[in-house]
Formats: sequence, structure tokens, C-alpha cells
Amino acid sequence: MTTTRPAPAASRPPEQREQRRDVGRPPGLTKRILARREARIGLFFVLPAFLLFLAFRFGPALAGVGLSFFDYDISGELDWKGVGNFQRMFADPVFWQALRVTLIYSVLAVPISVALSIAMALGVRRAFRGSRIFRSVFFLPVITSLVLAGAIFKWIFSSDGPWSTLMTPLGLGGSWLNSTVLVIPALVIVGVWSRFGYGMLIVIAALQDVPRELEEAALMDGASAWARFRFIVLPYLKPTVFFLAVIETTASFQVFDLVYVMTQGGPAHGSYSLVYMLYDQGFKYTDYGYAAAIGVALFVMTLVVALIQRRVIGRQK
Repeated sequence: MTTTRPAPAASRPPEQREQRRDVGRPPGLTKRILARREARIGLFFVLPAFLLFLAFRFGPALAGVGLSFFDYDISGELDWKGVGNFQRMFADPVFWQALRVTLIYSVLAVPISVALSIAMALGVRRAFRGSRIFRSVFFLPVITSLVLAGAIFKWIFSSDGPWSTLMTPLGLGGSWLNSTVLVIPALVIVGVWSRFGYGMLIVIAALQDVPRELEEAALMDGASAWARFRFIVLPYLKPTVFFLAVIETTASFQVFDLVYVMTQGGPAHGSYSLVYMLYDQGFKYTDYGYAAAIGVALFVMTLVVALIQRRVIGRQK
């Protein structure tokens, strides 16, 4: 009679070795060990794509920050300047004019865009005949090319365009794009038109979380529409309003397409935004170090404004 000895551990299949190793362990501990092992394997496969994402997402930003401390032009020579580019920027009257234009545009565009998004969302939140058509029409400008929209609105705001004809009885006829006073409001109108549909959809999604029972109870108690909005709807929309304020502020600080197509920064730098100045310095004058310094200043300004908005609007959930 022959007896078979168990195969050595090294010659056993991996499955049998794992089974012998897990003998005596609680089932929950074994599952956690396997889950951690699978997670490490998954991270190993995701790591190359993640590193590429970091390189292409943050690499140019870090390179831009480093470039702001150098004098770098089309010749390709790097000369250390330290904070010289920033000193030049703060002493440049064109920079302060561009900052003024950017702030005025943002102060006008952001509140109007957020308010219009909320108003349109409240108007189409309930399902009624044609509500989907209205939502689609309101969202259509979001997916419209800003270059195409800018070319069309350039004709609309011209001296022979329909806007001039409409505004003539009010004493505001003529080309708004040739007026240093009216050029920014013209850009604000186009900017708000192109973006409020996106905010409207976000607000519509947030309105789904507002309890219908509270609104119905307030309506039965005789509360007005404004009171229901102020005391019931608005508190639930506060995180959404903060989110919209941040993304609209970021978009308004980066306004470039409309300026490039409609005004080219004119008249007399009346619509010369910071991003357009960055474009001029980098691609027209090939002063890359100075352009990078403007970009850093724009980033810091956007971050500071977002933190202020977080404290004023978003400190309560």
C-alpha cells in the first residue's frame, strides 16, 4: 500500500497556498486583506495615467509661476529678474487699466448672471406645457460658439445694428462698441446671455431638494412669493449660489473671446481685460516673463475673491 505525500509548498498552485495561509483567520480579516491587495493593484494600473494628468494639469501652471521670475522672450534666453516683472507690472498704467476693466466687467456680469439663472430656474422648475422647450432655448447659448456669437453681436451693437435703433429713443444710439462708457455693458450683455443657461440648470437641480411641504404650508399661511423664496427656497440654494458665484467670477476674470472678437481691447483700452493684456504681452510682444507675471497676479486675485465669497456667501450650508 502506497501513501502520497503532500506536495511541497513551493510546488503547490497559488490558490492552494493562499487557502493554507488563510486557515485560522476570521473571514472579515481575509476580505479586508484581499480588498487592500486589489486596491494596490488598481492603483498600480492607474498610476501612469494619474502622473500624466498631474504633469499636464499642474506642470504648465508651475512652469508659468517659475517663468514670471525670469526675462524670457522669443530668443529663448532666460535671464533672472526676481520680482522685476511684478515691479514693472505694478508700475504699468496699462495693467491698472486692464484690472479696472476686468473688475467692472465682473461686478456687473456676476450678479446679473446669478440672479438671471435663479429667476429662469424658478420660472421653469415646474413641469408645464412647453417647459422643456423653454429650458432648451435658455440653454442653447451655452453650447453656442463665443466666436460666432461675438461676430453676430458685433453687428447687433454697431451703429447700423438693431440695438442702436432700439436705444436711439433713449438717447443711447450709435455703436456701443465705440464708446468707452458703453463698451463694457455691451460685453456684459453678451457674456450673461452666453452663460446664464448653465447656471439655470444647476439651480433647477438644486431646487429638487427644496421640500414641497414647506412651500405649500407657507402658501396656506398667506406668505407671498417673495417671502417663500427668501425664507424657504433661498436657504436651500445658498451652497448653489456660492458655487455659481465662484465659477461666474472665474469666467468673468478670464473674459477674452468676446473682447478679441468684438473690440480688440478698444476703444482706447476701454475693454482691455487682464487676459487680453496677457495675450498681447505673450503672443504679440513675445514678452513671456511679463505675461507669466500677469497670469500669476490674475490667479492670486481670483483665489482671493473666491475666499471672500466663501466667507460671505458659503460659510453656512
